[in-house]
Amino acid sequence: MTATLAVVGAGAAGAAATYALRDASVEVTVLEKSRGVCGRAATRRRDDCVYEYGANYLKDADDRVTELVTDELPTDGLVDVDDPIYAFERDGEIREGKEADEHKWTYEAGITQLAKRLFAETEANVRNEVTVETLERVGDGWRIYDDEGTDFGRYDGVLLTPPAPQTADILGQAEWSHDDRRSIRQTVASVPYRTAVAGVLHYPFELDVPWYAAVNTDKDHDVGWVAREECKSGHVPDGESLLLVQMNEGWSVANYDERPDALVERIARRTAHLLDDDRLTDPDWTDHQHWRYSQSEATVDHDEIATARDHDLFFAGDWVAGESRLHAALRNGLDTGEAIADTL
Repeated sequence: MTATLAVVGAGAAGAAATYALRDASVEVTVLEKSRGVCGRAATRRRDDCVYEYGANYLKDADDRVTELVTDELPTDGLVDVDDPIYAFERDGEIREGKEADEHKWTYEAGITQLAKRLFAETEANVRNEVTVETLERVGDGWRIYDDEGTDFGRYDGVLLTPPAPQTADILGQAEWSHDDRRSIRQTVASVPYRTAVAGVLHYPFELDVPWYAAVNTDKDHDVGWVAREECKSGHVPDGESLLLVQMNEGWSVANYDERPDALVERIARRTAHLLDDDRLTDPDWTDHQHWRYSQSEATVDHDEIATARDHDLFFAGDWVAGESRLHAALRNGLDTGEAIADTL
């Protein structure tokens, strides 16, 4: 018999888990709150530019994921990010990085191609703009409801992939009387997350610097990360610059509720100061993004959440993998999908 599974979240982990189930006797429905896929590996387009305002690239740091991207999935439009990553500390002096860079990839059409290509290899039903609010335990299965109380059906199993705080909220609302619910929810809720605000700054000239990105290594500068989208093939027209600037935790929390125009103006000023280039205070267009749950800062206690599998409830994501990196979320999704195939 074919089992049914609901995957909550169409991010990297959810997409990878769905892909891992493509040949299993499991009918998968994916419920995603946004209009797109790939979660915090996000892509936007404007004025002939393609830019990634969350995860910037995929690292060659896991053999299984590397095989997936370079061999199993279509490779058309897959491009290397060759330029180096430099570093800076509180003093703002940008220097060569201390460690060799790992191989990095993105796609000409943007990093969201990862999830799109994974889902395209499956027969999953992906439903966008569905905000899952709660679960209900019904016999040996689950029913799922959105934030308007709409019933999205019964499933033999559920995979939750949102950031840990949002997953904990879903569990907190769950109509599930078993004693395991409380301990599982508390364990998931204990995973801390970093908040980040990102600014996107476009200029009608190209910067003359030797690096693709610069990262703040002591976490004591207002700017946490600045990257040049023009270093990615197909992302920015020649002669232009497009900077992604992610601010550090303290600055992001303090300025989270600032008006967008004032927020981006402040980001541009801090970027100009860091790069010692007054031209950068005046971008010709901008964009911004608030990430309430940008990156997990600890791994979940796997022993505590293992009991969820006894109830056909599963978890995947960077917070389960224990590393806030795109390759880690993908690998965790693949592993979790295989475990679900063996369980349902």
